Amino acid sequence: MTSIEIRDATPEDCGTLLQLVRELAAYERAPDAVVATEADLRRDGFGSERRFEARLAILDGRAAGFTLFFPNYSTWEGRAGLYLEDLFVAEWARGHGLGRRLIADLAAIALARGWRRLELSVLDWNPARGFYKALGFEHKQEWLGYRLTGAALETLAREG
Repeated sequence: MTSIEIRDATPEDCGTLLQLVRELAAYERAPDAVVATEADLRRDGFGSERRFEARLAILDGRAAGFTLFFPNYSTWEGRAGLYLEDLFVAEWARGHGLGRRLIADLAAIALARGWRRLELSVLDWNPARGFYKALGFEHKQEWLGYRLTGAALETLAREG
């Protein structure tokens, strides 16, 4: 019989989280992009100033997937929401409903905290788009993501 558990990640799970993040990066066609370390995850997820929370999916006693999330805020609603940065289920564990269970887990967390929405971004080629649509997520077609990093971020900061 298959056993599934979803639980909060702990500082001791940072190595497991990092391995799953690396697997996610490989899935997203960027296997060498991860520069985060276990120390980074420990500091930012479990230190005095927490930047994120993470949940682990355990399938038959083995870490099989995770979510990493943090609050965002809607000025229009005057309420916080949950932003899902990462959702990943290891290839060997797919087909057991872990993705759905992980999303449902976050929905319950959001509602328990009085947060009114759950948001995420997905790559345009990712077949998980159909999964999210089937769960009731709406594609925000009118919104385009932008990001400022590296030298451009530093240059703009110097202008301030």
